[in-house]
Amino acid sequence: MARRPRLDLAGFHHVLNRGVEKRKIFIDEDDYKYFLELMCVGCLQNDINVHSYSLLSNHYHILIETKRDNLSKFMRSLNAHYASYFNRKYKRVGHLWQGRFKSWYVNDEAYLYTLIKYIEFNPIEAKMVKMLRDYKFSSYNSFLDKGKPLSCLENSLMFKNYETIKERKEFFEMDYDKDDLKMITKASNSIVSPLNKKEPSLKKLYKLLENFETKKERNIKIKESIVLGYSQSQVAKVLGLSQPAIASILKK
Repeated sequence: MARRPRLDLAGFHHVLNRGVEKRKIFIDEDDYKYFLELMCVGCLQNDINVHSYSLLSNHYHILIETKRDNLSKFMRSLNAHYASYFNRKYKRVGHLWQGRFKSWYVNDEAYLYTLIKYIEFNPIEAKMVKMLRDYKFSSYNSFLDKGKPLSCLENSLMFKNYETIKERKEFFEMDYDKDDLKMITKASNSIVSPLNKKEPSLKKLYKLLENFETKKERNIKIKESIVLGYSQSQVAKVLGLSQPAIASILKK
């Protein structure tokens, strides 16, 4: 079966990788720290921002923003340098990673905040801790001002759009809809690689969004449009609605 083409498109990406056979990729605290150091150096070299991260013993999640089409270059370097360090330190040979990293392109800002919550809550989902504040190797405590944030995290959406510690704490106390994450993945898989220089046709969007009789039918068509890779702003423009109205419909 052919692999899904990598999207190096500039923008937001949810990146994930696991240890081979789900083995540990972080054994002691220095391993986590070294990975984060490599990540921030790579971000500086490649003009990349990190918006959220969570490092677990056998895998990691990172939400990054690229400004150029250089996702693969950045991730290959990060994974290769860390694998070299890990193998040398623990006197092992062979592959450290289960395979190439996985990534999902997020083309709608409304979903980024759901994704940030998902990433930060990973240690709880994995039953490693009961409270977010108790996990040391995610960005959560940086958002709550427990120490200076990593240099590559300083431009996170959490700092830009939630200016106070109180606002950021309240954000994480609100529930998130896990079904939204499925839609992110579907929409990501529908986006055409930039190598093909194609984007979803607005003509097709107009056709898709016509001929509905009820709000329920309209809302189904709106969700179909997002899955096909159209942005909330494009859908809002075609229907004569506001972008927040579209975001509200998608959460129903």
